[in-house]
Amino acid sequence: MQSSNPLSWRWTAYLCLLSVLFSLFTPAVMVKENDFKKCHQSGFCKRNRALADHAISQGTSWQAPYTIAHDQVSLKHGQLEATILKTIDQQGTTVNLPITVSFLLSGTARVTVDEEKRQAKSIELRNGSGARKERYNEAEKWAIVGGLTLDKDAKISHQDKKGITIKYGPNLEFEAEIKYEPFAIDFKRDGTSHIKFNDRGLMNMEHWRPKVDKVEPEKEGEEEKKEGEEEQKQEPKEVPPHLDESTWWDETFGGNTDSKPRGPESVALDISFHGYDHVYGIPEHAGPLSLKETRGGEGNYEEPYRLYNADVFEYILDSPMTLYGAIPFMQAQRKDSTVGVFWLNSAETWVDITKAKESKNPLALGIATKTSTHTHWISESGLMDVFVFLGPTPQDISKKYAELTGTTAMPPESALGYHQCRWNYVSDDDVKEVDRKMDKFKIPYDVIWLDIEYTDEKKYFTWDPNMFKDPISMGKQLDEHGRKLVIIIDPHIKNTGSYPVIDEMKSKGLAVKNKDGKDFDGWCWPGSSMWIDAFSPAAIKWWCSLFKYDAFKGTLENTYIWNDMNEPSVFNGPEVTMPKDNLHHGGWEHRDVHNINGMTFHNATYEALLTRKTGELRRPFVLTRSFFAGSQRLGAMWTGDNQASWEHLGAAVPMILAQGIAGFPFSGADVGGFFGNPELELQTRWFQAGAFYPFFRGHAHIDARRREPYMAAEPYRSIITAALRLRYSLMPSWYTAFFHANRDGSPIIRPMYWTHPGEESGFAVDDQFFVGSTGLLVKPVVEKDKDTADVYIPDDENYYDYFTYHKLPTSKGKTASVPAPIETIPVLMRGGHIFPRRDVPRRSTQLMKYDDFTLVVVLGKNGKAEGDLYVDDGDSFDYQKGQYIHRLFKLKDKLLTSTAASTHEGKSLSDGDWMKRFYNVSFDKVIIVGAPASWANKIEVTVKSESKERPVNLEYHKAEGAKAAYVVLSRLGVRVGADWEVNFA
Repeated sequence: MQSSNPLSWRWTAYLCLLSVLFSLFTPAVMVKENDFKKCHQSGFCKRNRALADHAISQGTSWQAPYTIAHDQVSLKHGQLEATILKTIDQQGTTVNLPITVSFLLSGTARVTVDEEKRQAKSIELRNGSGARKERYNEAEKWAIVGGLTLDKDAKISHQDKKGITIKYGPNLEFEAEIKYEPFAIDFKRDGTSHIKFNDRGLMNMEHWRPKVDKVEPEKEGEEEKKEGEEEQKQEPKEVPPHLDESTWWDETFGGNTDSKPRGPESVALDISFHGYDHVYGIPEHAGPLSLKETRGGEGNYEEPYRLYNADVFEYILDSPMTLYGAIPFMQAQRKDSTVGVFWLNSAETWVDITKAKESKNPLALGIATKTSTHTHWISESGLMDVFVFLGPTPQDISKKYAELTGTTAMPPESALGYHQCRWNYVSDDDVKEVDRKMDKFKIPYDVIWLDIEYTDEKKYFTWDPNMFKDPISMGKQLDEHGRKLVIIIDPHIKNTGSYPVIDEMKSKGLAVKNKDGKDFDGWCWPGSSMWIDAFSPAAIKWWCSLFKYDAFKGTLENTYIWNDMNEPSVFNGPEVTMPKDNLHHGGWEHRDVHNINGMTFHNATYEALLTRKTGELRRPFVLTRSFFAGSQRLGAMWTGDNQASWEHLGAAVPMILAQGIAGFPFSGADVGGFFGNPELELQTRWFQAGAFYPFFRGHAHIDARRREPYMAAEPYRSIITAALRLRYSLMPSWYTAFFHANRDGSPIIRPMYWTHPGEESGFAVDDQFFVGSTGLLVKPVVEKDKDTADVYIPDDENYYDYFTYHKLPTSKGKTASVPAPIETIPVLMRGGHIFPRRDVPRRSTQLMKYDDFTLVVVLGKNGKAEGDLYVDDGDSFDYQKGQYIHRLFKLKDKLLTSTAASTHEGKSLSDGDWMKRFYNVSFDKVIIVGAPASWANKIEVTVKSESKERPVNLEYHKAEGAKAAYVVLSRLGVRVGADWEVNFA
């Protein structure tokens, strides 16, 4: 949405002039990096990083002070329980840290470490704080929805005084070797080490201790020095950085002081991926998909990756700097093997990454050398709670992670269309005019958006009485054209008189509290504001009541919601967010829950849309900027306030790919760039790229020129329109990809390592992707004046140009140069796939609902192909009752077939308005690319369906030059919901 500069936008022109003058003397500055911490400015990160330096400098003499009492270890019903003893002084004093290792039926393992003293609440809080005494233990409540059933067949395979080994997982192929002294765990698959905990001894769990105020020795009564006696000065001993107490009890940054009533409580652990050179995930960051090292060196970062949701507008690229969301889920990849870890912690988190060459034989000269990736996870508070996934495939990892945190919500089909947005459309008449002009120029779109200016003085749930006088009329016009309206609702509520929303929130005690237990007041777009505490069930219930149609007048059934600024963004707060010692529902400090905060607000709005009207049960659409693991269950996200630059266009695809493999695939980037005015070539290329983002929205800053697609000069307007129409023609394939994501957690757009985990040359490729399981390989053009694209080819299959059917001269593991003039999007079709589309141009998805389909069959080298199509009403939850159609297509042995994918498909066919209306929707056309020459003499084929046979004309187009032979079957006339076959014999 908007930049978080608290100055009024009316000053923007003046500030822009100043920035132009300033840029004459210094390089242009985007985000104010000094507003956000580096590791050395974050006490707990600095201490734990220093501990790592100290441990590594000690070499083999270093031993972590954590051991397990071997006589207190037990395994029962798939769960191991023990106590880790942390030695805290030279006298051997220990602190008890209960550990639970849960072996789950899915094959996932979970390691949870708590602190006995805090667990028992037997600690004292400073400053009379009302905060909870325990370590935060409710992240599971928000992030986890299933997959926790224990594997009761897990068994001990070895045990002695040095350690214990547990076999678990499918066919007991996984092992966890737990070493007692020092504590460490080695996770193995098929007898080979893959993931090790505390392998380098960097585990650190800062235990509770009372604050002892140091008293300076009194000078009164000291003996006077003898004449001529020199004063003996004692130099203060330098405290090692990892033992530095200066930020244990309070910490100041940017003029804000964070009181710490529980004292130091960070958790840290080193996790090593043995034999793995590539790691991915932990979004959100603006960098490459394959994560970089963070300890310096050429091309590496100096800082750890930071996970601390923040309003970082106009963010810099190729950086480990924190952004708007946090998913602490990492995957590692080596040839034919994928593993992963999920660090379930919602506090501020830093992750260091280093890589090392390892060889058992020092004389092997690299032959047996493998690279291992070492990671160091550091969180400010909470439990140590880590899930371990041993794969072995990317699909296994995605599925198991989805079992825990849930899959992406099945969205309204309209949400997959194009979204037209800017800050701001100025009136309801403005919205109507944009809607009319999109139709006038025959440009398809589904959703138009309103930013904060639609409100009455930034008061949410109101309309500006002068500019939005008749929102009902606006909504009805959109509905008549099959379109939706999205309006913004942020979590900050204007603190002003005569505003019922703030009055109710305060009277009901539903606002976030400051450290003294009073309603927290901060600064955001409305000025003085308070924040709803969406951790509270009572607050969620109240929030839902505000969205009822009779309460939020002016909204209709086609009104959906945009949640922005929910990190939360607080203009006058530390790091542009909320103080860490604020208090939430249940007494939890904000430091404990910061990264979950945005998801709780997203959740409250999702629930509100579900309950707007009794019995309505339409699928909500809610866009969020801030997110955590599990947010995928609630809607979509976008990559925030980017710039209208080629560099930001190039950065979008790796960021969206990272979201997809981290379980949140419904993602996109502001098309055209939020800040600035894109040149027409850049705007056009961005629309071409955006047509292949799962979430496809054009957006612009309030000071940016209007850039609706119809405003572009020719030929750019026609090129942009063609990109939009391509998106709509492929809508059946997009919807099917979302269906698979909803079923098994698979990414919607897929990187090369995910689709081809055996091809090491593709592991770092992050500027191209496959769309679902369609076989469509897309390489957006992201450079100025570029008229070719070098596409990496991951296998030996046939590849054809989507538009021309030209067969590419390809070689596995190499790149193929593809023509890409400005009017062309590099899209290839991989042999062996079948994908559906709709070829009649329409203005919106609503108007396409009952159009016939085209099947595109791309023959593989073996003469075979397969694919699928999923269809439902695109709006309700009736698909959960069997009201859907899911067809599988196969071409094998010269026979093309369509069969039902499930016995549940179409259950109660006589029920439901959609099933009745969809009954006669057909496959009208089949196109077969790469058709064999033996079909050249055929003029018709036989189609069988529903006990009937009939001939269908076959048009054979022979190969010409690089263009492959193809076949077209027209007027096929077989129902989508029926079994059918076409015989080419």
